[in-house]
Amino acid sequence: MPWRAPSASLASAGRILLRPIIGPKVSLAARMITAYPGLVSCDEITYLRSMLPAYNFKKLPEKMMKNISNPGKIYEYLGHRRCIMFGKRHLARKRNKNRPLLDREKELEAFQMAQQRCLHQKKGQAVLYEGGKGYGKSQLLAEINFLTQKEGHRVLPLMLKEADSKQCFYAIQTLMAIFFEIDTCPAYYRQECLQRHLRGIVEEQLHCLFNDLLFVKFPLSFKVSHMDDVARQKKVKACFIKVLQEAARETPLIFLIDEAQYMDAASWEFLETLLSSMPIIMVMTLTPIFTLCGWAQHFLQSPQAILMPITKLATTSLLRMACWELGVVSIPQELQIYLHRCFGNPLYCEVLCQDLLSKDMLLFHDLQKEEEENSKWETLSANAMKSIMYSMFPANSEEGQELYVCTVKDDVNLDTVLLPPFLKEIAVSQLDQLSPEEQLLVKCAAIIGHSFHIDLLQHLLPGWDKNKLLQVLRALVDIHVLCWPDKSQELPAEPILVPSSIDIIDETKEKKTKLDGGSASLLRLKEELSLPQTEVLEFGVPLLRAAAWELWPKEQQIALHLECACFLQVLACRCGSCHGGDFVPFHRFAVCSTKNSKGTSRFCPYRDTGSVLTQVITEKLQLPSPQDSFPFQMKPSRTQEAFSSECCRTEEEFLDQVKRKLAQTSPEKDLLTTKPCHCKDILKLVLSPLTQHCLVIGETTCAFYYLLEAAAASLDLSDNYMAFFYLRKASSLLGQPSAFSFLKKHKVKICQFEEATFCRLLSEVCFNMGHITLAKKLARKALRLLKRNFPWTWFGVLFQTFLEKYWHPCTLSQPPNNPSENKKNLAVLQQQLHCLSLLWQLYNLEATASSYRFACLATLMQKNSAEEFANEAQVVSTYVELSQFSQSMGIKDKWLHCEQMAIQKSSLCWFSREGLLATAQLMQALAYTKLCLGHLDFSIKLGFQAREICRHLKKPALENLVLSVLFRSAFLKKKFGLCVHVLESQWALISQGYDVLGLACFYSACLDLLLYGKGLLFRPFSECLRFVQIYEHSRVLTSQSNVMLGVHSSLAMWFAQESQWGLFEHYFSKACQLVKRTNASLFGAHGFVRFLECHVLMLQKIPEGIFMHIPLELRSQTLEYFKEFFSRCVTCPVYHQWVSELKASVMRCEKREFMSLTNSIRPFDTCLTRIWIKGEFLQENNS
Repeated sequence: MPWRAPSASLASAGRILLRPIIGPKVSLAARMITAYPGLVSCDEITYLRSMLPAYNFKKLPEKMMKNISNPGKIYEYLGHRRCIMFGKRHLARKRNKNRPLLDREKELEAFQMAQQRCLHQKKGQAVLYEGGKGYGKSQLLAEINFLTQKEGHRVLPLMLKEADSKQCFYAIQTLMAIFFEIDTCPAYYRQECLQRHLRGIVEEQLHCLFNDLLFVKFPLSFKVSHMDDVARQKKVKACFIKVLQEAARETPLIFLIDEAQYMDAASWEFLETLLSSMPIIMVMTLTPIFTLCGWAQHFLQSPQAILMPITKLATTSLLRMACWELGVVSIPQELQIYLHRCFGNPLYCEVLCQDLLSKDMLLFHDLQKEEEENSKWETLSANAMKSIMYSMFPANSEEGQELYVCTVKDDVNLDTVLLPPFLKEIAVSQLDQLSPEEQLLVKCAAIIGHSFHIDLLQHLLPGWDKNKLLQVLRALVDIHVLCWPDKSQELPAEPILVPSSIDIIDETKEKKTKLDGGSASLLRLKEELSLPQTEVLEFGVPLLRAAAWELWPKEQQIALHLECACFLQVLACRCGSCHGGDFVPFHRFAVCSTKNSKGTSRFCPYRDTGSVLTQVITEKLQLPSPQDSFPFQMKPSRTQEAFSSECCRTEEEFLDQVKRKLAQTSPEKDLLTTKPCHCKDILKLVLSPLTQHCLVIGETTCAFYYLLEAAAASLDLSDNYMAFFYLRKASSLLGQPSAFSFLKKHKVKICQFEEATFCRLLSEVCFNMGHITLAKKLARKALRLLKRNFPWTWFGVLFQTFLEKYWHPCTLSQPPNNPSENKKNLAVLQQQLHCLSLLWQLYNLEATASSYRFACLATLMQKNSAEEFANEAQVVSTYVELSQFSQSMGIKDKWLHCEQMAIQKSSLCWFSREGLLATAQLMQALAYTKLCLGHLDFSIKLGFQAREICRHLKKPALENLVLSVLFRSAFLKKKFGLCVHVLESQWALISQGYDVLGLACFYSACLDLLLYGKGLLFRPFSECLRFVQIYEHSRVLTSQSNVMLGVHSSLAMWFAQESQWGLFEHYFSKACQLVKRTNASLFGAHGFVRFLECHVLMLQKIPEGIFMHIPLELRSQTLEYFKEFFSRCVTCPVYHQWVSELKASVMRCEKREFMSLTNSIRPFDTCLTRIWIKGEFLQENNS
């Protein structure tokens, strides 16, 4: 009869006696320990021979056991009361002082209010917390236990079990044993202890009433012997109430009862009487799935009882809890997605985190360890985590405390990690409660993913009609197994998923007559071109999807994943409002010949049957989308001709033209009244699941294709970390690179274009992470694969520059007549443009003569490639980039010339979404230009117009840049109210993403407002300082010298204001190391101005002798910096008047003529009032 616990004891005894115990029962017990960890389990023979009531046992699900073919039925022993005994004081959870109680402020407030009412009104109060298993009810009780004991109250804690509900008066029996303190004392001392508590309160002749209840042996009195059972029970209850009333006079009593749904009816009845007769506080927890007895329901209806539902944790709180469990300040996004299956259940989150730790799937990295420049892509996981914002900002951490982040190991796929047995058992038991039809539907939906569309679900259930499907779905929604997406999120009224490459007006109508009725639902999808938001559902029960997915046999699992992949493949493109096409431009045309040469793929098993799905996929690869056809429009439309004839000559004309377009209300004419972009939903509902489907069925080539698409979509949505995540998956498909190029052999067969695209995407991700050297290396490699080499030496630069200037324009030829070949060439050209744009931005970060030559060559090659591309939007974007490069290099003539060229070529940009994006980029560039020139009012107007377009296009990176320009213009205009409004918008934008660089610009603006904004406080200085202390070692910020020069200089000025000269010198020294690495960009000039203010301040404070380390040539060095500023920042005249005032103060300082500056700690107090604003000088001191 193998009980689990006794079998372990026998095994131990065998080791002590050096005599092993072997046999089938001992083997079965050992297997039960492994199969059912943490449970007291027994086989069916033990269950039958125990002669115990059935409610003491619970049947366990069958599990496979090693070397045991048929173990029979297995039961869990729940405990018994054959020899009735009271329990002991304990709660299910102990309070963890290192882990805060998250999102339970309302619940604690309800208890505290009940406590106050009890103390003031002298009436009993009951608070009952109702919540599902694992929602943190026991942890809440542990917190209340700690708080009340800390206040000096007497607390009686009790936890009940399922078997306790069958024993009359058990809960009160145990609570009174705890009250009399006989639950922990030795049996021989129990009677004496009880007598001491009863003396003076209960008559001695009544003590024998407690003999059977509390297991004591008082002599039977004459009075009690003449009582019947009912009278004895009433007298016992009256004595208990009398004792408790006496105790409550000295100190408040608090009952804590965990799992109160297991309380017997007699105990509920007594507690209700107790509640109405004395000031006592009762705190209980309930699980809502149990049906309560009549006395319990009557107790809940009492006016002194409050039922408080406990809800699931918010997503942010759940992530904070995961950080506490793992001991880190941030977890990667793929782990956040993995933990979303908990649905806010704290227990499930805790178990999943412990499971990952036990399986050694995570790596931990010191956050404050300075990052080194990586030369290999495979070692960037830790740095990718450090390049994003942290889930739990450690604002209150102690000085010197080690902070960590974690990453998932490269060989771990969280999508296929099996659930821990404890959680799987819970989920399977929930699935068993459903009907067979509901179980089948849930298991099919689990194949699709956490979110799924009804049409795809019906595709997996071809035997079900639509009415049956909707009926079962409605039933599952009613019991909250499935749910609609969160209503609080932005719900578009327009279609989300649109197979954009299919002409539905004529061709699908013609084919409709040729198709059988089984394809009707798919045709309806193609005709409507939509998967509306209202037809997308998601799982609403924690872990159910993962458990249901694991129940499928392997072969059926692969077959269903194949069906999903075939269905989703047609939808894997940009949304309808973006006019379709690939996220990697012309991707399918560049690789289609390679795919066709391989023969029939598993993706196309329907080719021989001629099904509609295959026809649609084939048409998708043949029919051009609007994105694909624009370079070959030989004759523009009349509307385009009329609009292009209005060629803009000035910025004012361009702004008027934009205003006219925005003022139009006709959907046919105004792009801003059309459907908004839904590419983010495409990434979530199509591309991301599609990559997983391909990996499961073993189609690694297709998986690589869609991983590139998903990475490009993530970059398009400004989510650099998820792009890194998809590329890391793609990299694992390719295999480890060889040290010798001639030995390189990928595990997946890909074409040269895809390898080049992979390198280009890697380069952009590395650039965003601050790994400049690796980004250059990958961009060069991508260009080489695209048959466009970029030189390595200065001589190569000279030769290539000559070719680009004089020979390249002569070699431009007309595109070939083959449309397919044209699209392949355009795909290559588009990737070349991306690589060249990356290269000039990378070299522009280095302020050296060599880097300047390389950057100039890259911009020249980019301009030539854009002209070869023959697309107006691309040409405009290129000229905008050339303008920004020229401004940052201080080349004023070229800067303004490129801007004018962009304005002149912007005429046709309103006729595509890509053109609208180019218009927004141009407006941002114009706002930037007007700010640099000092035309602040015009800059603000342009900035607001650019932001309106960016919000419609959902381009957070560009919108953040626009807001930065808007803030600087409003700040120099001294419109501090507008500054606060812009910062609020910027914070709302940054808090949605993971942009550390954007956060640095934001805190730099906050510091400016603190120093110059007349005491305005948008973010406290301590928060700004803490951000710099934590993130300053990030490669993202160390590569951005322009931004960090302003941040460190502003920090130095703040500490000077506070007379903390040691910290002033610390941050000033950091600024000194950055000033030579900056350029003439807006952020570079702004940082330079702050740096010069620090120099002026030091010169003023030299006579006071407050600095420890001051160079002797400080004054001459300061004048050299002034000279360097005017020679470098030619293209930023908005700061020239300000810097001239600073220079004048230095000259007066030499003659000891400080004037108003002598008594000022901050020189900017007087300088700020003399900012040149569009020709206006606010002179306050003409002397």
